[in-house]
Amino acid sequence: MSFIVALLVLSALVFFHELGHFAAARFLGVHIEVFSIGFGKKLYSKMIGKTQWSISAIPLGGYVKMKGQDDADPTKSSYDTDSYSSKQPWQRIIILLAGPFANFLLAFFLYFAIANLGVPKLLPYVGEVSQGTPAYKAGLQKNDKIIRVNEQEIRYWEEIGQWINKNSADVLLEIERNHQIITLWLAPKRIEDQNIFGETVTRRIIGISPSGKQATVYFGLTDGIAYAWEETKKASLLITQSVQKLLTGAVGADQLGGVITIVDVTAQASHAGLTSLLFFAALISVNLGVLNLLPIPALDGGHIMFNLYEWIRKKAPGETVMYRMTIAGWGILLGLMLLGLYNDINRLWGN
Repeated sequence: MSFIVALLVLSALVFFHELGHFAAARFLGVHIEVFSIGFGKKLYSKMIGKTQWSISAIPLGGYVKMKGQDDADPTKSSYDTDSYSSKQPWQRIIILLAGPFANFLLAFFLYFAIANLGVPKLLPYVGEVSQGTPAYKAGLQKNDKIIRVNEQEIRYWEEIGQWINKNSADVLLEIERNHQIITLWLAPKRIEDQNIFGETVTRRIIGISPSGKQATVYFGLTDGIAYAWEETKKASLLITQSVQKLLTGAVGADQLGGVITIVDVTAQASHAGLTSLLFFAALISVNLGVLNLLPIPALDGGHIMFNLYEWIRKKAPGETVMYRMTIAGWGILLGLMLLGLYNDINRLWGN
């Protein structure tokens, strides 16, 4: 069941991406020949207006086929007034941007939904204090509630580390113990740790762990919008940094995941509950938006690159150049897909 949920989630995310292209194209007067949910053999088709709406055999996303655009062969163009090819470069760029924008917008609404369903947060109660650490030497005790770090109010556990690492000076803690406020000075210890990309970083710790006390935080309309905006920005930055570190070699190619990993993690998220599933769906939606903006021919970013060239130079790239670059782009995408699949199989075999 979780596998089916994962496929439905991934299909929905790609569907919204294509719906963005569809809406922008129709607004600008481009005829949509086919809107398919899924790929491969068509299982069901129906003409609605002048567009063939289809459900296809492979339920991983979908595609929009615009008149005058053929990703498989960019030399096949139509210059009728309702054709993609007949539009001005800036209009085509709007159509191309609309797909990734739909993914970012969908992520925003998913985060907004999470904000109103309730976000679980760890409260700033101390669980364990490790012996010999700065917290132990300063007299911090189990069940103490940390209410301020360097005069900054603390609401949730995650904020403690953020403020401790904000600067390199000693830390002033205000804690609540038995209904009394106690002030403590600590000199945090520097350690080498690994960040989410596996890189070695230096951070400051005081030697405490959370008690595990949680609260579910519900956001109102205004706070929910602010939360959704910040989470969408954070996810976009995370994915952008991941791509950058992968391209520069800071993150190994063996960390690249394919569709099997995505389906597997989505299925696990669905087991963890609706909130976890929505969190992961929002992250994957942002992922689709960012990756499609990469300047690789055959992706939206590659097409945007071609159209920017035409807009600036007042002439389109030569058909032979576009054809060869598009084929090269498909080669890059196929190579990345195969690498991701190889890594997925290695993970499944425990390597």
